[in-house]
Amino acid sequence: MNAAGFYADYGLPIIFGAVLVQQLGVPIPVFPLLILAGAQAFVDPVHGIWALALSVLASSLGNYAWFRAGRRYGYRVLKAVCRMSLSQDSCVSQTESAFERYGPGTLVIARFLPGLGMVAPPLAGGVGLETSTFLLFNGVGSMLWAAAGLALGWAFHAQVESLLDALATLGNQALVLVPVLVALYVAYRAWVRWRFRKALRAARISVEELHAMMDRGDDVLVLDVRTRLHRKLDGRTIPGSTPIDLDDVDQALAKIPRDREIVVYCACPNEATAASVAMRLRKSGASRIRPLAGGIDGWASAGFELEFSAGTATGAASPCRSATGARGREARRSGRR
Repeated sequence: MNAAGFYADYGLPIIFGAVLVQQLGVPIPVFPLLILAGAQAFVDPVHGIWALALSVLASSLGNYAWFRAGRRYGYRVLKAVCRMSLSQDSCVSQTESAFERYGPGTLVIARFLPGLGMVAPPLAGGVGLETSTFLLFNGVGSMLWAAAGLALGWAFHAQVESLLDALATLGNQALVLVPVLVALYVAYRAWVRWRFRKALRAARISVEELHAMMDRGDDVLVLDVRTRLHRKLDGRTIPGSTPIDLDDVDQALAKIPRDREIVVYCACPNEATAASVAMRLRKSGASRIRPLAGGIDGWASAGFELEFSAGTATGAASPCRSATGARGREARRSGRR
């Protein structure tokens, strides 16, 4: 059986399964399948309708599972999402910034932007978006995304058919070639991610080192580069830290002295946003700047002092409050006894 015949027999179930698996977190490319379905729809419109319906259904099921996880576990689930995603971990802060600008409309555009598609559903749950609102905007976004792939296949059906003919000449070898290409793509993205994380680990400062510097009275400047949305929901900050809004980060960083010891922290998995800001400061002339290992959660889990914004001073009910923060508060209470 050649590739075209295999798709004719199993194409629709494969589309449903691939979209569902991708939305649950497995980083496989499914857009080419939608393009293939669009080419098939040129000669069989009913096939295109089924492909669209199954794609939207699978996408909605996968995204709803992450939405419920975000509703229950808050920001902790984002760390699990970014462990599975092949995009850099700064996708969390990018999605938070998008939610600040566009609200639930972020769910409509998230599927078209690298890194946002996986993070937007659990973040929507974490910020307390209504279920009906999530289903509506996520459904619209899923439909537009699937329709875009189908439309590309429809428009370039002749080229797709030529590609299928070329694969047909390979016979059963084509059924092996396609999975191999997918595996190579996943391996390459994983390698890029590994290099990023390795470089990041070499540059970090531990929470214990920072705490010791502050205890000694060292002239250290601590920058909080979490988004406004995250700071509002979390309510926790490291005492004496200076908030930097990512929307006007260049203007804010221009006011930062370059001759001081600078520590940057965030709440992103692997401190990706903090590392990004640190690199920008280093390029502009700052020589003593490092991201904080573990970010705000690492500081809290060590039991070090925290400040709370108005309305969260008792440590109550923030959707993004993590278990590490709870352990830190308990450690501080134990230390006072």
